[in-house]
Amino acid sequence: MPLLLSGNEAIVEGALASKCRFFGGYPITPSSDIAELMSLRLPILGGKFIQMEDEIASLGACLGASLTGIKSMTATSGPGLSLMQEHIGFAAMGEIPCVIVDVQRGGPSTGLPTYPSQGDAMQSRWGTHGDHPIIVLTPFSVRECYSLTIRAFNYSEKYRTPVILLSDEILAHLREKVELDTSIEILERGFPNVPPQEYLPFDSRYDVPPLAPYGRGYRFHITGLAHDETGFPTSNPEKVQKLQQRLATKIKEADVRDLDVRFMDDARICIFSYGSTSRSSLRVVNELRKKEKRIGFVRPSTLWPFPYEEVKKLSKKVDMIYVCEMNLGQIVREVERASECDVRFIGKADGTIITPEEILCKIYE
Repeated sequence: MPLLLSGNEAIVEGALASKCRFFGGYPITPSSDIAELMSLRLPILGGKFIQMEDEIASLGACLGASLTGIKSMTATSGPGLSLMQEHIGFAAMGEIPCVIVDVQRGGPSTGLPTYPSQGDAMQSRWGTHGDHPIIVLTPFSVRECYSLTIRAFNYSEKYRTPVILLSDEILAHLREKVELDTSIEILERGFPNVPPQEYLPFDSRYDVPPLAPYGRGYRFHITGLAHDETGFPTSNPEKVQKLQQRLATKIKEADVRDLDVRFMDDARICIFSYGSTSRSSLRVVNELRKKEKRIGFVRPSTLWPFPYEEVKKLSKKVDMIYVCEMNLGQIVREVERASECDVRFIGKADGTIITPEEILCKIYE
């Protein structure tokens, strides 16, 4: 039976369906109702909810819970994601699964707490220092808030990596009828198939070594320092390079990339957008197609790893790509890098959504 859900409510449903049983968080607009709902639902399911003193501690608590084998999540907005960056790097280096929901709002700093933005597109990928693996998913509907949350948990467990779900204030409070898909496969964490004395937590024979949960007899060391296969620090160049290369290549991009491509067979121009902005973009495309305009639509639900090869191939079919996003130009730079055609930007950062009319005006300029 369809349910009338907001985006934030759908994220909670997706997390619980994924068997998330720990939430560590700190209230921040416009993500606060995720924490509130998790505080109500988790105890009923035998899970744990902890409100921490800040966002730094929130993600730290999630990483600790994850190391015991419990699927863990936190939710925040742009300022909180900034505070979490040190722990995101620690999770990447320690290969600790976790899901971070970023319900974007206007920035920088305190910015516009109750208004939408897509200003965290680059922070979500490059906010923490050093080369590091990460997956960023971005829904454009309430239904995808549910399904991509499940995908976020699946990818996190499969690749032992932090995964960010990049929502925004519009999706957070938008309500739509949603049929929750209970057939989506839920991945569970792999368990080591060797006895504790033979276990290597960062075994280089695997792209993604199995992670033993603390408390099950497997003792190992976790550190943010560069480390060898046992988890203990090393500065040996050969071992460090081996670790860095494995971390950089363990996420199979073909597995996680996902593009919604429509009307590109005969298109001469294309609109590229992501997240809630895609709702306006798709409306424009549908209206222009009715007028027999040769326009296409491309929307990545996986923002990072960015689909460079796919964009390059699509750009060879068209004369122009318009990139729509609620910021002053972030993902447009990646589209420009990948494309072999002209690329133009449609965006703003005033706290309001880009309307179909604004997109049309830019196209007809």
